Amino acid sequence: MVDVLPLVEARLSTALGRPDARAAVTFLGTDRIEVLRFQEGDIVRYATLGMSAHPMTDPTAMLADPVKGPRAELVLSVRAGLAETDKVLRPLAVLGASPQVEGVVVAPGASLDVGEPLWPGAPFSSVLVAEPGGLVEDLELGEPMDPVRFLPLLPMTPNEAAWKRVHGAQALQERWLTSGTDLRDPARRSVPLD
Repeated sequence: MVDVLPLVEARLSTALGRPDARAAVTFLGTDRIEVLRFQEGDIVRYATLGMSAHPMTDPTAMLADPVKGPRAELVLSVRAGLAETDKVLRPLAVLGASPQVEGVVVAPGASLDVGEPLWPGAPFSSVLVAEPGGLVEDLELGEPMDPVRFLPLLPMTPNEAAWKRVHGAQALQERWLTSGTDLRDPARRSVPLD
């Protein structure tokens, strides 16, 4: 078996630079999830490390395949210095552990909710999982293993999350685009949804 996590960390460092901080969270009955912080100018990025150690398994599958299946890590980008965004570490680790804890397969277009603000005073408690491949390239692991995909997270206000459930992820992303929404602003307001 390939030890995936050193390869994942190397890919993150190649794409984002050296992490300037890291924290680890272990939930009962799960593997440890680390969150790495990368600072680049006025943008700070947080990336999970540990979610891709095992493939995600469809909750309806009878047996979990220890080799085949989608693998992913999560990446959140926000503007630095505008909010206490370093407090996102635990909520992000919770999201990174969700495939192990809840048996979910995290994929683009999905909504993930932590049930509380992502950081103190944040107008967001959920995120939209965006398409991978822009910021950090997929990490090929070789057959028969699936590649590790680095999934960007886009914070959503409660109104945006509700609107997305009705209209879909694509419609919400188009609304953000036409409104010129700065999705990295940690204190932004909800996009107009009328």
